[in-house]
Amino acid sequence: MRTDSSPGTLPAREHLPAAPAGTPVLDVVIPVYNEEKDLQPCVRRLHEHLDRTFPYAFRITIADNASTDTTPQVAGRLAAEIPEVTTFRLEQKGRGRALRAVWSASDAPVLAYMDVDLSTDLNALLPLVAPLISGHSDLAIGSRLARSSRVVRGPKREFISRAYNLILRGSLQARFSDAQCGFKAIRRDVAQVLLPLVEDTGWFFDTEMLVLAERAGLRIHEVPVDWVDDPDSTVHIVRTATDDLKGVWRVGRALATGSLPLDRIARPFGDDPRDRDIKDVPKGLARQLVGFCVVGALSTLFYLLLYSGFRIFSGSQIANALALLVSAVANTAANRRLTFGVRGRGGAVRHQAQGLVVFGIGLALTSGSLAALNAATSEPAHSTELAVLVAANLAATVLRFLLFRAWVFPDRREDDSPVRTPYDTAMHEATPYKATPYVTAPYDTSPFRAGEAADGTWPDATLQLQPVRPHDTDSRDFR
Repeated sequence: MRTDSSPGTLPAREHLPAAPAGTPVLDVVIPVYNEEKDLQPCVRRLHEHLDRTFPYAFRITIADNASTDTTPQVAGRLAAEIPEVTTFRLEQKGRGRALRAVWSASDAPVLAYMDVDLSTDLNALLPLVAPLISGHSDLAIGSRLARSSRVVRGPKREFISRAYNLILRGSLQARFSDAQCGFKAIRRDVAQVLLPLVEDTGWFFDTEMLVLAERAGLRIHEVPVDWVDDPDSTVHIVRTATDDLKGVWRVGRALATGSLPLDRIARPFGDDPRDRDIKDVPKGLARQLVGFCVVGALSTLFYLLLYSGFRIFSGSQIANALALLVSAVANTAANRRLTFGVRGRGGAVRHQAQGLVVFGIGLALTSGSLAALNAATSEPAHSTELAVLVAANLAATVLRFLLFRAWVFPDRREDDSPVRTPYDTAMHEATPYKATPYVTAPYDTSPFRAGEAADGTWPDATLQLQPVRPHDTDSRDFR
């Protein structure tokens, strides 16, 4: 079992160790904006439930999103009365901004959040965080769309929720079932690496975080929930839906262009059986063979169409060379991304150059086959030419896969030498996507200053936080 932590990787995912007395294992964040009416009953109900049922130390953090009513005073009184309650004040709105800021400042190894209306039944809280505590999963979400969920809400919200889920599945190939349920948890060591990649600061924050986590190979645990719609919800449905669609387009474009540095977090946690060094079982061979065969079949069809087109105005050798050159470039790009999982622009030129060497070998095989055919028959039929080329391409395909796997896209993890891998390369190459350096050390329980990321830095100066204590005053008028 892999337990070491080499340079450029994160510690293996494991059961959280026993913490000193009083150190919170769970930090539940409640983002609020002008919730002076619902905040106190929500916090007291949540605290009573955790105190009665949760077997670990916990904290409840109220994240005030620039409220203009008496919410800060209510939060301050709760923090003064209940030792497990703290509060932070942000001067800008945005649920994503609040979660990212408070989660980055927390010292608890498991971070969660829930909406202030407590629409989700609290009995799902322990099942939500248990897989994170045990080390089984990296993130956990409550799902209102699971088969065993019990949900009470109107047809309008039900339609919007399911339509949004279909959009995510169709456009971003998301496999999680419910992106917007306000009931989620994440391990702190995962959040330290994942959150700097999340750009949204509003309601799309959840979706973007989940999509990036899923694409990076992190494990997302789903918990069916009992959920009752809040008829007094202040969420602006049309504006939220518009912002979500803009976010889907932005993230989809970043994924399509390969500008997201997902190699930073691709499978860094836990003992993945695909990473084990098992004798006589090549790593990823089955998946790579399937991907290579699919790409190869499409490339062969593309090649034959190109050859037939070029053959109209050129000889067989020139048509073969041009068709093979164009299809080889497309084949290398497709295999790079789909078969061998190399993302980003780093090394793309080198890979194409090596692919052209492989192309030269394929050209020699196919050109030699055509030369032999022309030597045997002065005027071969077009169908005979195609049959010979198909046979030659099959032989070249086998050789191409072997060269791609062993030379162009080798699995560097099998090498103990300090050769830089695509994972390490992503650490040092600039990308157009906004990102900050990842954290390599395991989590600790030392406190952070509010508004700082785990590594002591945070790119957004607007996220500087200060604890709000009962005796603190705010210069703004909350009346």
